[in-house]
Amino acid sequence: MNPIEASKIIADEYAVKILVAIYRRPKSAIKLSHDLGIPIAACYRRIRMLEKRNLILCVERVLTQKGKRMSVYISNLKNAYIFFEEGRLRVRFEMKSGQTEDFGGALELLSIQAPQLV
Repeated sequence: MNPIEASKIIADEYAVKILVAIYRRPKSAIKLSHDLGIPIAACYRRIRMLEKRNLILCVERVLTQKGKRMSVYISNLKNAYIFFEEGRLRVRFEMKSGQTEDFGGALELLSIQAPQLV
């Protein structure tokens, strides 16, 4: 993942709401959708994206009253940082496990051209 993709995760309103809501206590997608006012389809999309990037974990699959399995999620993310240092964009995710993931590169490598000053 490049730093722009990583920063978009942290800038996404629904993703951030989900991460904050499940930082300390696990919740299901249905509970998140209801509590946060996020449409259920959007909630499931963000959960899949966050789970794919290991930012949240499924900690339990509970049986509902209707006999269906429901996943319950908790945040794996402890801290997230976005840096712009000496012409480089860098993003750091610190996980609750102590693992750190850094994403960074020169802007030229990201196909972004700096504007020309006149």
